[in-house]
Amino acid sequence: MKKLYYIMVFWAILWSFPVYANQENKNLENNIPKEIIEDKMKFFTLTVENDLFGAGTDQNYTSGVRFNYFDTSSITPLSAQKLDYMLPFFQINNTTSVYYALGQNLYTPDDIKARVPDPSDRPYAGFLYGALGMTTLSGDHIDDLEITVGVIGPWALGEETQEFVHDLGNFDDPSGWSYQLENEPALNLAWQRQWPEAYASHFGSLYFRASPHVGVSIGNIYTYASSGLSLQFTPFETRWQSKPLRVRPAIPGNGLFAVPENHLSWSIFAGVEGRAVARNIFLDGNTWEDGPSVNKKPFVADANVGVSLSYGKTQVSYTLNWRSKEFDGQDDPSIFGAISVGYRF
Repeated sequence: MKKLYYIMVFWAILWSFPVYANQENKNLENNIPKEIIEDKMKFFTLTVENDLFGAGTDQNYTSGVRFNYFDTSSITPLSAQKLDYMLPFFQINNTTSVYYALGQNLYTPDDIKARVPDPSDRPYAGFLYGALGMTTLSGDHIDDLEITVGVIGPWALGEETQEFVHDLGNFDDPSGWSYQLENEPALNLAWQRQWPEAYASHFGSLYFRASPHVGVSIGNIYTYASSGLSLQFTPFETRWQSKPLRVRPAIPGNGLFAVPENHLSWSIFAGVEGRAVARNIFLDGNTWEDGPSVNKKPFVADANVGVSLSYGKTQVSYTLNWRSKEFDGQDDPSIFGAISVGYRF
């Protein structure tokens, strides 16, 4: 398993440098039909990630819920426009879209029935947040810039959420939330760049693309650098659809899909990502006070595979995710599933 981990990280880094199939793929703006850029679309996407949908466990990253509103016609906020001058790697233009998100993540140790959690296991933690982001198409790449503001600790309502869900499903009652991370405001800035058409080709009615990406996250929640590669198969006539939206940190996807009315389409996708992690508050513990923590691993790898089905204005996706061990003493890698439902209007 360790050998597989290093192979994944190697390929993620290698594929971060775009390799183009031909000259015409170098300019994404020229490839995308003008009607898709000019047809201003809005999307609501609900994403639910849970280890119950994967390995059927209840530990580590146990749950993530994110509600996202993505607007390709929204006017960029004035405060965000100032970032165009401050950040040379992000450009605001007529393709810039704005999105808003609300979400909650839950993290628990292996044994949730123990009233006093094992100090060598992952701490209990809840994370409640809101996010503002922008996505811009420029030349051969797409940039995503997101600022996240939230709270970690009891104010994030992690205990109440998990107890409510477990009561509904008649699951084991979580007993150790008294030892969760303390309340702390959360602030993070994340940037991600992907080259969707770095390698793209079609085989009859099928379309294939390989899309490398890189990213950086800075803040008291996460601080890391990432690199990876995504693969996707779709029908050629409906090839302009992204991979489904995920909860950060994750292999990129914004959930955009341009499928005609009364038309059925699909997408099969897979990806890998390697991250060099300097800070993960859910493992390192609170920033300004002592509390539960574990020794995190400096390198983490993700891999996923999934499928999306779209019919007109609606898309449903399932993604199976594998995440390497994140801290010393973790028994097994994390396996969790993600279900996304998107609606275009």
